[in-house]
Amino acid sequence: MREKFQKYLPLIIGKQLQFLFFFSRKKALAKAYILFCTPRKGRILPEQEYFLEEAEDEIILIDDAQIQTYRWPNMGETILMVHGWESNTHRWRTLIQKLHEKNFNVVAFDAPAHGNSSGKILNVPLYTKCLQKIVELYRPNHILGHSVGGTATIFHQYTYPNQEIEKLIILAPPSELSRIMKGYQEILKLSPKFMNALNQHFKDKHGFYFEEFSAALFAKKLTKKGLLIHDKHDDVAPHTEAEDISKNWNDVQFITTEDFGHSLFFDEVDDMILDFLKD
Repeated sequence: MREKFQKYLPLIIGKQLQFLFFFSRKKALAKAYILFCTPRKGRILPEQEYFLEEAEDEIILIDDAQIQTYRWPNMGETILMVHGWESNTHRWRTLIQKLHEKNFNVVAFDAPAHGNSSGKILNVPLYTKCLQKIVELYRPNHILGHSVGGTATIFHQYTYPNQEIEKLIILAPPSELSRIMKGYQEILKLSPKFMNALNQHFKDKHGFYFEEFSAALFAKKLTKKGLLIHDKHDDVAPHTEAEDISKNWNDVQFITTEDFGHSLFFDEVDDMILDFLKD
């Protein structure tokens, strides 16, 4: 019974939004936007606490959110790590240990509504704002982002180009918001009229229409040396989107893996990252 309810829940939510849209367009759009930006998971699990407790930590207030930062200090260059959607800093555990062994000073943080940070929503513009604050505080030499964290890293460099960042490492980034929103529409069965209004809502709020919010387009402005890694069979972020990013990024090394999945949790990937940072 529970599984059946979960199956039809998106349809129920979609119908509720469409009904509300008929009576109060503004409220319906606000609810649809918040729903889209609300993660279902990503908080710290009990088995993840031990590793994170070993780090030096500091809480930073950004708007109304308390952002949890972590540091594994060392004497070498500083690398800032940016996790993906419904994840947290623990996802970097193995790589953090390898980087620390190579004398890197490692900084990471939990996104709003993720890990040990407060907040209820996350989107790329908000993530970018947090990222800029962390950059200002810790002055990293390099930034490493996975999935939505990679997209936020690209958008961050587009928005704040004059940073003292030397290298960018982007893993499995989704590029096209228009594709993502099409999937959102299909899941909730929202009408074209509703989606057109939601598109305008996003434009009013962030300055971009869905089709304009593209990591591939933003990559045209990238000036930093980059490493882009994406799996050929990624079932979350299409490999074709990474191809488009690489075509627009002047100074990037694009590596395609096969059967490493979206998470890219493989020693071979870690080695690629360490080799890139060593050059």
